[in-house]
Amino acid sequence: MLKSLIALIALAGLLLGGCSEPPYTNIDNAQLKTLLAQGTPLYDVRRPDEWRQTGVVEGSRKLTFVDASGRANPEFMRDFVAEVEKNEPVILICRTGNRTNTLAYELAAQGYTKIYNVRDGISRWMGENNPTVRF
Repeated sequence: MLKSLIALIALAGLLLGGCSEPPYTNIDNAQLKTLLAQGTPLYDVRRPDEWRQTGVVEGSRKLTFVDASGRANPEFMRDFVAEVEKNEPVILICRTGNRTNTLAYELAAQGYTKIYNVRDGISRWMGENNPTVRF
């Protein structure tokens, strides 16, 4: 059911994308650096194999949103809600921004008000020669 909800939210985002502003803010790497310097938490929602492959932005909190088949991680929302208050700012990053776009819509629907989505994800971060931390 959660997978269907995620697909529906993504479809709604695509259909409404040209009609209105998304319920979150897309940011570039310069804005990401500013928000990180202010202490805004960054959640890398990719899978462990992706984190190992590229590393992560220093200070990232790692929490997998969907598996390799696109199925929602049933523990994601439980863990995220336990860590992030609805009115606190939060930054989301994935590989290209697609997963975080879907997640940002879902979080906004659940009442989160200060969501930042890293435009083009870790791919652009690395493409602009920004460092990652391997673990």
